[in-house]
Amino acid sequence: VQLQASGGGSVQAGDSLTLSCAASGRTVSSYVMAWFRQATGKEREFVAAITRTGITYYADSVKGQFTISRDNAKNTGYLQMNSLKPEDTAVYYCAAGSIVSRTSRLYDYWGQGTQVTVSS
Repeated sequence: VQLQASGGGSVQAGDSLTLSCAASGRTVSSYVMAWFRQATGKEREFVAAITRTGITYYADSVKGQFTISRDNAKNTGYLQMNSLKPEDTAVYYCAAGSIVSRTSRLYDYWGQGTQVTVSS
C-alpha cells in the first residue's frame, strides 16, 4: 500500500484545512487509517484514527476540533481541521494498519507527510 498525504499549507489561526490521504497499490477498506503529527523537535504524536467500519478515535488535544473520515470507494482518508491554532503546526502523516492504536510503530504503511503551519 502506498499512501500520499496532501492538503497542507500555511494558514492563519482560526482557519480550516482538510488533509487527504490517497491510497494506491491495494484497497485500504479493510485497514485502520490514522493521522499522526510531528512538530519540530517533538516526537510523533497520535491525532486520530478511523476503523474500517467508521469508528473514530481522537487525541484529547483535537477532540471536537478535528474530524477524521474515509471514503472507501475512493480509497482515501481525510482529516478536517477546524479552528486551527499555532500549536497545531506540524508535519501531518497518514498511516494505515491492521489494528487501531495510538502507537505509531503499530501502523504498517505511511505517507510522506504534509506540512501544516498556523500563524497567529
